[in-house]
Amino acid sequence: RTWLAGIVSYDDHLAADGRAMEILSEHTCQGWLEGYLLTGRHGFFSCYEAFIHLVDSMFNQHAKWLKTSRTIPWRRPIASLNYLLTSHVWRQDHNGLSHQDPGFIDHVMNKKAEIIRVYLPPDTNTLLSVTDHCLRSRHYVNVIVSGKHPGLQYLNMDEAIKHCTKGLGIWQWACNDHGQDPDVVMACAGDVPTLETLAAVDILRQKLPELKVRVVNVVDLMTLQPQSEHPHGISDKDFDSIFTTNKPVIFAYHGYPWLIHRLVYRRKNHDNVHVRGYKEEGTTTTPFDMTVMNELDRYNLVDDVLDRLPQVQNKAAHIKEWLHNKLIEHKRYIREHGEDMPEIRDWRWP
Repeated sequence: RTWLAGIVSYDDHLAADGRAMEILSEHTCQGWLEGYLLTGRHGFFSCYEAFIHLVDSMFNQHAKWLKTSRTIPWRRPIASLNYLLTSHVWRQDHNGLSHQDPGFIDHVMNKKAEIIRVYLPPDTNTLLSVTDHCLRSRHYVNVIVSGKHPGLQYLNMDEAIKHCTKGLGIWQWACNDHGQDPDVVMACAGDVPTLETLAAVDILRQKLPELKVRVVNVVDLMTLQPQSEHPHGISDKDFDSIFTTNKPVIFAYHGYPWLIHRLVYRRKNHDNVHVRGYKEEGTTTTPFDMTVMNELDRYNLVDDVLDRLPQVQNKAAHIKEWLHNKLIEHKRYIREHGEDMPEIRDWRWP
């Protein structure tokens, strides 16, 4: 890091000519990066998700400038403005409600489709693939949202590259519909929603092994838009094939749920999509409790599935009893121990 004050023997990677610029002033960081890009170089701006709003108007001006400068024939495309948003809404265990706001995505999505890209990589390899792509790109604003807590790894590097290239896809290793018409589609976008969705699928397999479940992960948010709206959008036929038109889709999303509703309902025949996301409920609490407060946790997701499948109603009462007891057990445990239950903290895809 660039460091112009005194340097002592135990300082870590500080130098007067350091290349990592750091200051607790978001608008200064944005200005540094814009100047860096406009002089023909490359970079990215890492920031807390909640505080990136401090540069909303600066992002707005840069996005408009990119759109307008595309029409000037003598101006060459510059390297993209890349945002890496960490310390996100679902992992504010110590800061609480004041640091919980995923709304920058909503702000960004209103700009022109030829300029904007938003990525929600679910694990480390997809994060590497997405970041490699963004740093190579020109004349975009790329927003990557990824937590910095340790997390599970779902895809190897080859699988991650393919998944990120498509933007969304069926995770066949997590499905048991075996290419048939599923009973329910479990969709997810974001690292924590992906974790909770897979944990919910694990419960469904244990409690209702006969249920055919399809798992869809979205890493490129723009793929949800119609092709007519965004160059990354998938066709209506592909959308219908992946998500179905008549089976319930439980969609666990990183941010405010209304954005997904807005994207999906631009298409016909998709009132079967039910979105769960951040509902402005938060406090200083455990990681899992944040998802419980917003009904994005594995137990509430399974409960949501049961409510929407008439064929399992005879079995639903017993499963719901187990789910509700688990939620009570969770609340009692965190009050006593100040951390999540071991079965939550240590969960792995079986």
